[in-house]
Amino acid sequence: MIFQETPIAGLWRVLPEPRPDERGSFTRTFCAQEFAAHGLPGVFEQSSLSSNTRAGTLRGMHFQPDPHAEAKFVRCVRGAIFDVAVDLRADSPTRGQWFGETLSAGNGIGLYIAPGLAHGFQTLEDASDVLYQITPPYRPGLGAGVRWDDPAFGIRWPLAAPFLSERDATYPDWQA
Repeated sequence: MIFQETPIAGLWRVLPEPRPDERGSFTRTFCAQEFAAHGLPGVFEQSSLSSNTRAGTLRGMHFQPDPHAEAKFVRCVRGAIFDVAVDLRADSPTRGQWFGETLSAGNGIGLYIAPGLAHGFQTLEDASDVLYQITPPYRPGLGAGVRWDDPAFGIRWPLAAPFLSERDATYPDWQA
């Protein structure tokens, strides 16, 4: 795996290194030792799959506040998404900034998202599935979010008129 820092501290691009042969290829998708070598958690307590039937579906911007803040390792295992993280950490020099990356089953890129970053994505294709590895586990009733189109962030989503849940459509603006 190749680890690349992004402009936001604690947000890493993780690229696969397929090993091809005449049968196809073999690709390591996670290694606790390699994550630890970059100061990232080597144990994720929960894995979840988000299945999305239609292009334009937008989920976000979600986070779980302290003391149960989550780290996430996210990759698209079917279809394609535009994945976004926003820095909400009070002590961060990149507070209020966002970073987006196209993740797809074809490119195999994953994003490690540190605690204190809000996360969301928009599907670029029908039938897109997103695999999450999370630490600590999601705690019902503690999830929070900020508005996906909050002008404070200025996220440039690729598809207009997203399909949103009522919860995601009614998150408040960010209070810096």
